[in-house]
Amino acid sequence: MTLPFAILIAYSILFIALGLWIGRRARAGEFFVAGRTLGPGLLFATFLAANIGASSTVGATSLGYAEGLSAWWWNGSAGIGSLVLAFWVGPRMWREATAHGDLTLGDFLERRYGRAMRGLVASLIWLGTLTILAAQLLGIAAVLNVVAGFSMLTGCAAGALVTISYFIAGGLLSTAWVNLVQLIVILAGFGIAAPLAVGAAGGWNALTAGRGSAVDVLASIGPASGWRLLFLLAPAFIVSPGLLQKAYGARDEAAVRRGIGWNGAALLVFACAPPLIGLAARALYPGLDKPDLALPTILAGSMPPAIGTLALAAVFSAEVSSADAVLFMLATSASRDLYRGFVRPSASDVEVLRVARAAAVVGSVCGVGVAMVYGSVRAAVGVFYAILTVTLFVPVIGGLYFRGAGGRDGLASVLTGIPVLGVVYLATGGRGYGVLSPALAGMLASAVAFAVARSLSPKRT
Repeated sequence: MTLPFAILIAYSILFIALGLWIGRRARAGEFFVAGRTLGPGLLFATFLAANIGASSTVGATSLGYAEGLSAWWWNGSAGIGSLVLAFWVGPRMWREATAHGDLTLGDFLERRYGRAMRGLVASLIWLGTLTILAAQLLGIAAVLNVVAGFSMLTGCAAGALVTISYFIAGGLLSTAWVNLVQLIVILAGFGIAAPLAVGAAGGWNALTAGRGSAVDVLASIGPASGWRLLFLLAPAFIVSPGLLQKAYGARDEAAVRRGIGWNGAALLVFACAPPLIGLAARALYPGLDKPDLALPTILAGSMPPAIGTLALAAVFSAEVSSADAVLFMLATSASRDLYRGFVRPSASDVEVLRVARAAAVVGSVCGVGVAMVYGSVRAAVGVFYAILTVTLFVPVIGGLYFRGAGGRDGLASVLTGIPVLGVVYLATGGRGYGVLSPALAGMLASAVAFAVARSLSPKRT
């Protein structure tokens, strides 16, 4: 057993024990919204730890390896979306949730659009969420492959086991505190690793000389890269059910603005690190078969042992912390939106909590299976964000700012946007038409359908 692998095992045991201790007496209110007690510090930690995951680390570094500094937009777009959530959408959603006792985004959607909308959105998001869980597990597998020689399947299964072990104990209450520990390691690891990676590649001048578009932050080499990522990722970070439900856990509106706002600002800064490490990895290891291995390879092979181990622990923390955020979406959607909403409306809080934990376990198993299908972090993440954006952006914003919106409007937006997304994706092989990516086409179609349905509906108060 190598020293980095032993440290990762000890580290995993630490936050499993912490999560189990905090969640030992968790009730439904603590599991779903942490008792609405999160201050700005804990809210910042649980948001940022959730947002820095496989796509933000392994995925963004692989994009930097392939395309250069324009990979900044991967995390930069998330930061921009987070700032919109912090100062406009988040506080308003918090007021709605507090006034009506909402525990999930489905509660809000049902109140605005009816039970059919709640069921449709919950089903779509549950299926789409499996792809983002697969991405986190693939990121964990990449680290364990380099550190311990694990196969993709074994690495994904190990990551799922670690995450589920502390999540099912206390839900949001457990993960908020575990995320705080993970975030300290994440920021320390990447803060040290990025400049060392640039130094190992010969310094900034050696890294950027003759690189052309690879050093242009505004470059857009492919249909899902560079500034085009803004249209895919920013809306998703505004309306993600997992993030909105974390916002429900805030103790007041000021905590929402400050905690999520700090998270957005931190993402804008953190966005610089993965592209730099990716460029350095390309200079040092130009022949990698899988770009997803760029980050763990440079950390394990080109860093002093102590720094490399810390950075690998940071990557591992990032993937696990995002995986628990995904399990949060799966568990709450399956238990409250689907089970209590349609299967057993009279279910007690204890029963709903039991179903939430079972759904998290089932979701983990399914996530491992989906990971085997995709095999690439960026491929899996792209599917999730496209489905999330097209399904939720228009209904959430429309429900918040158009008080007369009703069931016909919401259903029209989803039932139009998702088919358009699928058609454009299949017709163009996922490339879209220039700026008009499949996700953006679906979102625009969703907005048009919402507006048309609203104009044809009788006036409501």
